[in-house]
Amino acid sequence: MARKPRSVDLTQVTEWDDGKIRRKEDYLAAEEPLEIRIGDDPLSVTMRTPGHDLELAAGFLFTEGLVQRRAQIITLEEDAGAAGENRGNVVLAKLAPEAAPDFEKMRRHFFAASSCGICGKASIDSVRARTLVPPNPDFRLDPEVLVRLPEMLRASQAVFGRTGGLHAAALFDGAGELLVMREDIGRHNAVDKVIGWALLEERVPLGNTILLVSGRGGFEIVQKAIVAGLPVVASVSAPSSLAVQLARELGQTLIGFLRGRRFVVYAGDERVGKT
Repeated sequence: MARKPRSVDLTQVTEWDDGKIRRKEDYLAAEEPLEIRIGDDPLSVTMRTPGHDLELAAGFLFTEGLVQRRAQIITLEEDAGAAGENRGNVVLAKLAPEAAPDFEKMRRHFFAASSCGICGKASIDSVRARTLVPPNPDFRLDPEVLVRLPEMLRASQAVFGRTGGLHAAALFDGAGELLVMREDIGRHNAVDKVIGWALLEERVPLGNTILLVSGRGGFEIVQKAIVAGLPVVASVSAPSSLAVQLARELGQTLIGFLRGRRFVVYAGDERVGKT
């Protein structure tokens, strides 16, 4: 019987600690390929941490523009392959006819790697061309709520606590209540997982919700968040210049260096204040 991929692997390591050497077992964040297929046609391969793969696939299909609403995903299921050899590493999607992709135009854009997100994608102009809608302009965020979120995120990171090797993304409501948290070795995958969760739960658009990511706030994360209607994206590290540019152009609040009782607002500071 084929082994189902796990999010954590156990391995033997040698630890050097102040001149003392010992052999011990250590946990590693798992990384395996996930192929997303539309019918019989392969669409994308992403290196991800196994777990919540249907959410990952749904989020990818949505944030990359293949579907615009939950109803366009007719079925979404894991494919075991002819003899179970692909178990857990292939997701099959059946889409509504109006969402069927043009594979000749799209296939070259959709190879993902854990270090870089979607590689080979066109420039920021191609994202502008998708006519993305600015997120909810009326959402307001209390700074006292915002500064509590990183500790809540860390407390919910079960796999990171064992491996120290995963990114996390979480959705919070305006009162700071955690809605969902997902981990992955790729920060863009973690974001797709939480957005995929919201799509499958029919919660999109997320116009009264905050996205918090554990790493930097990159361009692709901002783009995915805008597709999902998220008015606020916060990260514990720095955003990129393209992320700031896109957030300012499309009216999203982008926050970086959210640590302790300090943060920096790079775009959309009108949303940050007493609610």
